[in-house]
Amino acid sequence: MLTKEQIAQRIAKEVKNGQYINLGIGIPTLVANYIPSHLDVVLQSENGLLGIGPFPTEDLVDPDLINAGKQTITMVPGSALFNSAESFAMIRGGHVHLTILGAMEVSENGDIANWKIPGKMVKGMGGAMDLVASAKNIIVAMQHCSKDGQSKLLPSCTLPITGIKCVKKIVSDLAVLEIAPQGGFILKERAPGVTVEEIQSKTAGKLIIEGEIPEMIFD
Repeated sequence: MLTKEQIAQRIAKEVKNGQYINLGIGIPTLVANYIPSHLDVVLQSENGLLGIGPFPTEDLVDPDLINAGKQTITMVPGSALFNSAESFAMIRGGHVHLTILGAMEVSENGDIANWKIPGKMVKGMGGAMDLVASAKNIIVAMQHCSKDGQSKLLPSCTLPITGIKCVKKIVSDLAVLEIAPQGGFILKERAPGVTVEEIQSKTAGKLIIEGEIPEMIFD
């Protein structure tokens, strides 16, 4: 199975030149460490940052520079800082090309649940609903199964929904999957050493398998 860093590394391969990209809390923030150097992209954080670089080494930590997950970050030349109202105007205005989010559940129709577990205290939903309603493309970074072994890729979400029919692709610790237009998880790639049968056994939603499924390649 993939580590969190490997999930982020695989997602970085989906990034295209010239994109403005929002990185959600958790695994998505690690994508900043793996953006190919030949690409010119701008990473955005909803608390008011444009131009995020890789995570800082210990000697470069600045406690005043944090992302939405309260992690210290670096900034690249041309970066900008602004208030959250301007940040959400950018998000709601459709100016973010790609949003990378974590999730607790994803349905075979592309619904996502990632903000609340009933009965557990949450500080608030943050920008999750704005992001999934406004982004042109949404990729989910997640563990395929919960800690108790239950699939998180489901026929329909059981947790409170964040967005409906918005997810385009999922990179889990087991596989890369796309949401089919008619519903279902299209299996595109396997994690090294993981079999199709294992992915099938751990996917509660409809899994679509077409031909030979290649293993992921890491440079």
